[in-house]
Amino acid sequence: MSKKKSPTLLTAEDYMSDLAVKIDNAKQRVNMVATTFRADDKHTEAVIAAVERAAAERGVPASVCADSFTYLEPKEFILRSPRRQPSRAVHAMKLERRLKRAGVAFRWLGQKANMLMTGRTHSKWSIVDDIVYACGGVNMDHESLANVDYMFRFDNKVLADKLSNEQYLIARADKRGGSIRNSMFGLDEHSTVLVDQGLPTNSLIYKRACDLAEQAENIVLVSQYCPTGKLNRILKRKNAKLYFNNWRTASPINKLLIKLGTLTSRQQTLYQHPQYLHAKFIVFTMPDGSKIALSGSHNFMRGSGIMGTREIALETSDPAIIKQLEAFRKKYVE
Repeated sequence: MSKKKSPTLLTAEDYMSDLAVKIDNAKQRVNMVATTFRADDKHTEAVIAAVERAAAERGVPASVCADSFTYLEPKEFILRSPRRQPSRAVHAMKLERRLKRAGVAFRWLGQKANMLMTGRTHSKWSIVDDIVYACGGVNMDHESLANVDYMFRFDNKVLADKLSNEQYLIARADKRGGSIRNSMFGLDEHSTVLVDQGLPTNSLIYKRACDLAEQAENIVLVSQYCPTGKLNRILKRKNAKLYFNNWRTASPINKLLIKLGTLTSRQQTLYQHPQYLHAKFIVFTMPDGSKIALSGSHNFMRGSGIMGTREIALETSDPAIIKQLEAFRKKYVE
């Protein structure tokens, strides 16, 4: 019996290049979920053109769900409506029409959210036949390629089927402006996928991060933002190394969020590189020396759970996955 292959960590650019090739060979399905979705450089255009070809030329069922955050002001969070930003809104609508003409089932998520930062879909995944790219932080836009980030590639039909169904449920719930129950499902004896489905004040991923942190002896956290809330209080009592962006290198609103988080949590970052850090994972070393990791889209901030943000994460004790995360940290984060 052959040994089951562990997922492979891909940097942002490698992820998009690999994804475009796989979509051009798709036969059964192409499903995508992202917070921001644009054809704004050669890499994102290659992926979106491949989705078009799959649907229009080969009749492959294709579904794309992108958060309406795409046409707000994702980089600087300027509080104004899409109507006052015609260039971004027009670009988004043209992309929607383009994909629908090709036969892609396309849906903007979060249009019924009553505030800019609530009801968002922060999950990111791409499914091509039985291949899944997930449990990292890369969106479909040029900015994602400039960030320190990654996605995992799984060759796993069970995961592909599960997340395809989750995508259907997300689209159906979002249509009526609601949420569904959080879910979790095992991949093997080492790994479990956790999915936050947008229930305010109820983040399965954040709660699990807190539970594991309470048990761990040593913790290494990598995230876009400074951790907040209960998790931060636990980390302050532990032997923890934290890597998050310095507020001086961030865009205006992110600068504000990071600075406030740093001041209120009284934490300092070990991250010193100028490139924006967008990866999100924690490695917990337990009392017996074993390691468990959480990796995904969640920034480990209490506010993400309070506001009801959709998220996805992988919890794993698989040494091969943890080794890849630690190698990524040493190469790009330390």
